[in-house]
Amino acid sequence: MNSLEDISMKKTEKQVISKKRVSDHGEVYTASREVNAMLDLVKQETERIDSRFLEPACGTGNFLAEVLERKLKVVKTRYGKSQLEYERYSVTAVSSLYGIDILEDNVIECRKRLFDIYNTHYIALYKEQHQIDCCNTVLFLLEKNIIWGDALTLKTVCGNLLPIVFSEWSPVNGSMIKRRDFTLANLVNTHASFDNEPNLFSDMGESVAIPKPIKEYPLIHFLRLADAEE
Repeated sequence: MNSLEDISMKKTEKQVISKKRVSDHGEVYTASREVNAMLDLVKQETERIDSRFLEPACGTGNFLAEVLERKLKVVKTRYGKSQLEYERYSVTAVSSLYGIDILEDNVIECRKRLFDIYNTHYIALYKEQHQIDCCNTVLFLLEKNIIWGDALTLKTVCGNLLPIVFSEWSPVNGSMIKRRDFTLANLVNTHASFDNEPNLFSDMGESVAIPKPIKEYPLIHFLRLADAEE
């Protein structure tokens, strides 16, 4: 027999916005129970602060939101007594999440949803001591990591249909961040072979090329990430 909580969840969760969106884009949201069941299959990775997740059809962020919740709980447990340490590692948690969706309204909602989760956790811990610069860094990361694009063509949807570019954000020496930009096409092309490029072997045993960044940025403080583009 279903519990009252289960029944309530089924009534409040909306998996389809409209028949047209299902017909045009195959859009059906995954329910929270299924999201958690699937993430529990890789539970250790969802609780590793710097493990990277890419959701190629992220919708409004059902999977990414739950991963962020799990990561932020770990950050709070380990580093909540130090605001600076919490800020460093919570920013790392946000920077590890990537999403693509073909519908602009989903992208906007996903970014907002993830920021609201972050901001709720952050302010609950530090209240009036919270830093605007930290919130701005998170907003910047979500703008870069949640992309309005087509995961099948590997290109953006708006404008000139440019190749999707994702940034790798790597913590260095505590508060510094190293940013490197990669095209998504290069990242997923695991069978490519390039002359004079080092090769590794994938989990399947085949030779794969190490992707080359299209741009690298100088080290910058994690609270100043957006300044590199100004």
